Amino acid sequence: MTSPDRLFPSVPRRAAQALAAVGAAALLLTGCGGGSDSGSDGTKNESKSDGGGETRTVKDATGTAVKVPAHPKRIVTLTQEDLDAVLALGVKPVGITNGQGLNKPPAYLEDKVKGVKVVGNLLQPVMDKVLAAKPDLILAGDLQDQQVLKQLREITPATLVTMAPTDDWKLSFRGVANAVNGLDKANKVIADYEARAKKAGEELGENKGAEVSIVRWNPDGPSWMEKKQFASGVALDMGLKRPRTQDKDGNAHTPALSLEKINEIDGDWLFLSTLTSDGEKALKDVQEKPAYKDLNAVKKNHAVTVNGSVWSTRGGPLASLVVVDDITKALKK
Repeated sequence: MTSPDRLFPSVPRRAAQALAAVGAAALLLTGCGGGSDSGSDGTKNESKSDGGGETRTVKDATGTAVKVPAHPKRIVTLTQEDLDAVLALGVKPVGITNGQGLNKPPAYLEDKVKGVKVVGNLLQPVMDKVLAAKPDLILAGDLQDQQVLKQLREITPATLVTMAPTDDWKLSFRGVANAVNGLDKANKVIADYEARAKKAGEELGENKGAEVSIVRWNPDGPSWMEKKQFASGVALDMGLKRPRTQDKDGNAHTPALSLEKINEIDGDWLFLSTLTSDGEKALKDVQEKPAYKDLNAVKKNHAVTVNGSVWSTRGGPLASLVVVDDITKALKK
């Protein structure tokens, strides 16, 4: 199983900046089309593909030009972020992978994918199952295994890496939307989300603008999320703040903190998540210790447990609404 930490890869700052520059534009750029007609997003439509359908050329998050169907019908997603994105666009895929750290789809998407074939675990597709799904487009998340990518491209050349290490969910979502010819709809989804988040934040009463600590509990201890991590970004979109010790740019998380540094996770409100059973056990154990009980958020009964498969991922439009609702439920009095 892929490590839960795959969502916050450790890369040198200069390399991360370079990758961000690629990822920030890649899926929104287009290749040189061979046809004369243009789509509504400015992508040029091309000649008929080998299978007889019209195609477009887009660039994936690595900057690679990929020819994709103009109107894909059979999409396979290899991450929950890609799954979240296509579902938000009203597209039901024909193949998906299990959620992060799970042996089933993420709970918040489960009702929307009933009957859809599972083709493997997160970023670990079973090739026979992918082949059986007969995809005309594969959305491969941040898959970096070149051998696996080669095998997927033998099933269909229309296989895209959809996210770079420093891309936020809005950027990745727009890229996926461009790949499925739905960029206009994606822009509306994002605008609707931003309006909802802003309105929800303004209706928090005495907790409007509160400082919220966002923490994932690992077997070795807590890690707080940086400001550009997914759930952190949602909180900021709601007009909330981060505690001073957590007011740090970046889309990753800290190393696991020792009990002696547990005060770093304090805030007006504390949102806690886990991704594994070991992390859940570690959290339950520490909740009995004086250092945890002495946190201001805990003493005020402002510590809230949330779903790590939503809060601790790179996120998507549907997940963002879950976070907005979780925060609203906790803070609105």
